[in-house]
Amino acid sequence: MKRTYFAAAMLLACMGLQAQLRFGNQPVNNQPSDLERNIQKMVMAGVMINNFYVDSVDSKKLAEDAIQGILSKLDPHSAYTNAADTKKFTEPLTGSFEGIGVQFNMLEDTLLVIQPVPKGPSERVGILAGDRIVSVADTAIAGVKMSREEIMHRLRGKKGTIAHLGVVRRGIRDTLYFDVKRDRIPVNSVDAAYMVTPNIGLIRFNNFAQTTHDEVVEAIRKLKAEGMQDLIIDLQQNSGGFLQAAADIASEFLPKGDLIVYTKGRAVPNQEFRSTGGSAFQKGKVAVLIDEYSASAAEILSGAIQDQDRGIVVGRRSFGKGLVQRPFDMPDGSMIRLTTARYYTPSGRSIQKPYEKGKALDYAKDVINRYNNGELTNADSIHFPDSLRYQTLRKGRTVYGGGGIMPDCFVPLDTTRYAKCYRELSAKSIVINANLKYMDKNRKKLAKAYPTFDRFKAEYQVPDELINDILSEGEKQNIRPKDDDERQKTIRNIQFIIKGLVARDLWDMSEYFAIIYADDEVVKKAVELLQNS
Repeated sequence: MKRTYFAAAMLLACMGLQAQLRFGNQPVNNQPSDLERNIQKMVMAGVMINNFYVDSVDSKKLAEDAIQGILSKLDPHSAYTNAADTKKFTEPLTGSFEGIGVQFNMLEDTLLVIQPVPKGPSERVGILAGDRIVSVADTAIAGVKMSREEIMHRLRGKKGTIAHLGVVRRGIRDTLYFDVKRDRIPVNSVDAAYMVTPNIGLIRFNNFAQTTHDEVVEAIRKLKAEGMQDLIIDLQQNSGGFLQAAADIASEFLPKGDLIVYTKGRAVPNQEFRSTGGSAFQKGKVAVLIDEYSASAAEILSGAIQDQDRGIVVGRRSFGKGLVQRPFDMPDGSMIRLTTARYYTPSGRSIQKPYEKGKALDYAKDVINRYNNGELTNADSIHFPDSLRYQTLRKGRTVYGGGGIMPDCFVPLDTTRYAKCYRELSAKSIVINANLKYMDKNRKKLAKAYPTFDRFKAEYQVPDELINDILSEGEKQNIRPKDDDERQKTIRNIQFIIKGLVARDLWDMSEYFAIIYADDEVVKKAVELLQNS
């Protein structure tokens, strides 16, 4: 009887859904349309499985699997996320979450505070860099093999609630206890903003979120105050985000009215996005850095700068994600992100690279295929047919379509920069764990010895003892250089990365990139081009 009622309810729901879907082409004879018949067919299949399948089924999972199955046969970027994954996906784009406000890493099985968020709830109650959080609400989170996800779940919570934390601090015998009032914690898009030369600044941001435009404008203002005349915009490994954020940022560089991007779709109106003529950086030369992981909104910004001849694009061809997704919220907090249109640059290039429907795995292997074909390491391996040739709008320079943004100046991927031994040490987290232990012991001494970053950059040397500890731990895990040349290269790699990590822990990510990018070929090429143009 219960199954009969369920079947009837499902059929009634189907009939109600049919009525709602009759938008414009309602049949005059009241016969169901093809769309309505197909929806009814799917609902009836669900009823049959739920009522008659040999084993019991989870109807929620069945529905989610069906949605995912349908979307997988469309383009590579239409997707479904359940409620939990939707929250994880949207947090970086909304620009904040609710929690206690610490940057942390796991040292063995203990949460080690790297930095409390400035002016955040943890800093306000006195939690310091180097503190170990060992309990939350009288529940131990250290020494119990608790997953990182579970720890984060315990630390986060609604704004205004209290997190009762037990903290172990170096030099203090007893456990300290803090009541931290959770608050909204900003998620910053801008990783770094610093002066590369006395008159060239660099801004790196990792996505295009609701707050990214304001962050970029503030970073430009800061660098101008430090003497910036020309700017490097670093979009390497930037996976994109909100279209409007890309348009707002582009407006800070382009004259009012300049076309930034336009979209075309089957069932949605075509749209144009034009510059509103912001005032942050209308003068001064611009170089944009991209690589094979720069995608979506990052490609919109770099394509607009290139097509409008506002600056030069440096690096390697971008990812090629030029499909517009519209989010559709479901009642249970899940979401369908459905592709509704395509992006086009001002010159008319489609950003989207070719794909075959239903072949997501082949699409995912594109970057690997580009590497194997030599495109990432050799400009001669890149070929475009004449049909993909376009012209920039002011200078008439040749640019190419076919997917992604092809840079004006190609810089090959440096596959020899890091020794094989170093890459294995890094992959096993041996380098990062050694740095965490080193900073835990020496943070106060280092802060006293290097009161300014300029002094640190000029004088700091990674101790031989730390390097030897890393190599010794590698040997314990059967990781060792094959010869003396590889050993020396591995040591140089360790010195380089550790110095950047120490700078990050003493200051922030701007100082980290100031160290790491000092020897970066893409950044060096951008500086050269700006200085010589």
